[in-house]
Amino acid sequence: MQKSERANFGSKIGAILAAAGSAVGLGNIWRFPYETGNHGGAAFILIYLACVLVLGMPIMMAEFTVGRHSKASTGKAYSVLAPDTHWKWLGYLGVLAGFLILGYYSVVAGWTLEYILEAGANEFANKRPDDFILAFESFSQNPVRPLIWLVVFLLLTHFVIVKGVKDGIEKSSKILMPVLFILIIVLAVCSLSLPNAEKGLEFLFKPDFSKVTGDVFLGAMGQAFFSLSLGMGCLSTYASYFGKETKLGNTALSVGVIDTFVALLAGVIIFPAAFSVGIQPDAGPSLIFITLPNVFQQAFAGIPILAYVFSVLFYVLLALAALTSTISLHEVVTAFLHEEFALTRGRAAKMVTFGCILIGVLSSLSLGVMQKYTLFDKGFFDLLDFVTAKIMLPLGGMLVCIFVGWYLKRSVSYNELTNEGTLKAGFFNVYIFILRFIAPIGIALIFINELGLI
Repeated sequence: MQKSERANFGSKIGAILAAAGSAVGLGNIWRFPYETGNHGGAAFILIYLACVLVLGMPIMMAEFTVGRHSKASTGKAYSVLAPDTHWKWLGYLGVLAGFLILGYYSVVAGWTLEYILEAGANEFANKRPDDFILAFESFSQNPVRPLIWLVVFLLLTHFVIVKGVKDGIEKSSKILMPVLFILIIVLAVCSLSLPNAEKGLEFLFKPDFSKVTGDVFLGAMGQAFFSLSLGMGCLSTYASYFGKETKLGNTALSVGVIDTFVALLAGVIIFPAAFSVGIQPDAGPSLIFITLPNVFQQAFAGIPILAYVFSVLFYVLLALAALTSTISLHEVVTAFLHEEFALTRGRAAKMVTFGCILIGVLSSLSLGVMQKYTLFDKGFFDLLDFVTAKIMLPLGGMLVCIFVGWYLKRSVSYNELTNEGTLKAGFFNVYIFILRFIAPIGIALIFINELGLI
C-alpha cells in the first residue's frame, strides 16, 4: 500500500473524537473514581492532572509523531522510521498488546450488554445486596451466556472496522462520543439530585493532603498512563490517518481534556449515589456489576421509574465506552495485517475477530469451569491482564519515549509538532527533555511499583 493511497480522517473533529474514543473506556468509570477517593480526593486529582500534562501529553505527542510521520500501522511504523534495526520489535509489541487486551477486554465489554438486557427487563428491582453478588457470580461463571455476549460485542466492533477509516471508525466516533457525553452528563445531574449527594462530592473533590504519599504519586502516574491508552499502539495507528493540517499538540491536549472530563463525571455519577445510601464504592468489575446496581435501586427506591431509567442508561454508557476502546484496539491489529501482509481489510478484520474470540472464550471460561487451570497462580484472564497492563504497556511506553527522545532526529519531531514550521512550538526543548529523562524514569517507577517491588 502506497502512502498516497492511505486513508485519512476526513475532519479535525473526527480525528480528535476517534483518538478520544481510544482513550475513554471502562477504566475511566471503574478505576478513576476509586483511585481518586482512596488517594486524597481533590489532592489526587491535582496530581493526576499534573501527570497528564507532564507525562501523558508528551508521550501521546510522541506516539502521534511516530504514526503520522511513518504513515503506517503501529506494527510497521518503526520499520519505516528505523529500517533494518531492532526497533521493529517495538511495533510488534504494540500490536501484540492490542490483540491480547482486546481478547480479554471484550469479555468484560460483553458483560455490559447482559446488564443492559437485565436492567431493561427490570431484573434489578427488589433485589437485596447479596442477590447482586450471587447474580454476578452465577453469570460470569456461566460457561455459555458470557460467550454469546463476547461474540456479539466483537461482531459489533468488526462491523465498524470493516467499514474502513472514514465510513467506519470516524463516522462511529462522531455518533458514539457525543451520545456518551450526553449520557454521562444526564446521569451526573440525576445523581446530584439525590439526598446527601454533597457528601459524595466532598469525598471526591475535597482535598485530603494527609493521604498524599509516594504511593499516591505512583498511582496518579499509573492512572494517567493507562487512562490515556499509552503504549498499546492505538494512538500511533490513529495518528497515521491524521492529515498534514492536524495539530498534534492541540489534538493531544483535547484528548487529555476529554478523557479527564469523562473520568471526573463518572466520579460525580458514582459517589453521590453511593453516599446517598451509605455505601463506599470499591474498584474493578465488582463496582459496576455488583455495587452500582444495588446503589441505583436503593438511591431511587422512592421513584422506581428513575431507578429503572438510570440503570438502563448507565449500562448503555458503559457499553459505548467499551465499544470506542475495542474499535481502536481492533484497528491496531487489523491495520498491521492489512499493510504488512497485503490482506484485504475485510480478511484482516476477520482474522483478528476470530483470534480475539478464541482468547475471549479462554478468558471467560477461566473465571468459571476452567478456574483450576492456573499459571503463576493466575487464571488465563488475570494472567493476560497482568502481562499486558503491568509489563507490556509500561515497557512499550518507555521504549516510545527512548525512540522519539533519543533515536528519532530532532528535526522530524520538530516538523511534526510544528506542521513543517507553520506552528509555534516554544515548548519543544522541554518536550524532548521530558521524553529523554522525566518520562522514562516515571514509567520505570510505575513499572517497578506495579510489579510490587517498591
